Amino acid sequence: MKRLQWPSWMPIDPYILLLLGTVGLAALLPARGTGADVASGASTAAIAFLFFLYGARLSTREAVEGLKHWRLHVTVLACTFVVFPLLGLAARGLEPVLLTHDLYTGLLFLTLVPSTIQSSIAFTSMARGNVPAAICAGSFSSLAGIVVTPLLAAALLGGSGGGFSADSLVKIVLQLLVPFLAGQVLRRWIGGFITRHKKVLGYVDRGSILLVVYTAFSEGMVQGIWHQVSAVRLAGLLAVEGVLLAVMLTLTWYGAKALGFHREDRIAIQFAGSKKSLASGLPMAGVLFGAHASLAVLPLMLFHQMQLMVCAVIAKRRAHDPEAATAPVPPVAASRIAVGTAPRSD
Repeated sequence: MKRLQWPSWMPIDPYILLLLGTVGLAALLPARGTGADVASGASTAAIAFLFFLYGARLSTREAVEGLKHWRLHVTVLACTFVVFPLLGLAARGLEPVLLTHDLYTGLLFLTLVPSTIQSSIAFTSMARGNVPAAICAGSFSSLAGIVVTPLLAAALLGGSGGGFSADSLVKIVLQLLVPFLAGQVLRRWIGGFITRHKKVLGYVDRGSILLVVYTAFSEGMVQGIWHQVSAVRLAGLLAVEGVLLAVMLTLTWYGAKALGFHREDRIAIQFAGSKKSLASGLPMAGVLFGAHASLAVLPLMLFHQMQLMVCAVIAKRRAHDPEAATAPVPPVAASRIAVGTAPRSD
């Protein structure tokens, strides 16, 4: 029997539908009392396991080899952790006319999280770009984000970050960095197992993210903070995020050209430097914002779906550029990545 697949023409990532369903479940049946304590503990354990898997998947040898293309990686990191935050700070003038304080805080947090890995690779491959560079750029961004994102949050969010403190930074290190490093250390022994069962483990890390979403939105429902968001505010947030994405897509493409990068590298820079990771951002928001994490991650969830839809269109057009007709299709080793018809929600 042929395995059912999500239609390639459908613009909405099916995983986003699962996320929305999880939000709906939290709205109807939020975790309370002992249930909330159990969900919170399970969420903490799931986050640690998620980053343990990230560490175990990343090949140290490939990461070291990827450093040879340092100009590209520095460009992507600058877009992710410098240009994005500057645009987020520039949007402060929209508060409180267009965005509430909580929505702006979530928007600013969105600009601080690292880039995606899997979807950057998928779109780069689709557009006939430099796939190995996209692999390394996304991996370096995720690794740097474990440290850089909380530090930027401490500097830029201040008291808005749910009471960000040195204790929050310690939690980030214990829940994210330590498991990641443990995965790197144990990769020598478990790397083969993870490669053989990467599909099953992919469901595990997606399930972990769903648990984090349920816990965060349950806390938001119990606290009653969702009554603060109106349809007009949400429409304003979507408009702002649309402008933010358009600006970053334009800057990464033409900026990379001005810096002298070839077409294949420009494609990798555009897709790795213009997107934000839901998989990394959600766990960090849970630690940094606590009960207010639901509103804090709302801008990230909306931006994530928007970037998938827009970048899918751009990647298809890039593949049909006149330059692409003479460019060889970038090799993508099946043992390193698996690019399907729909990019993974990372």
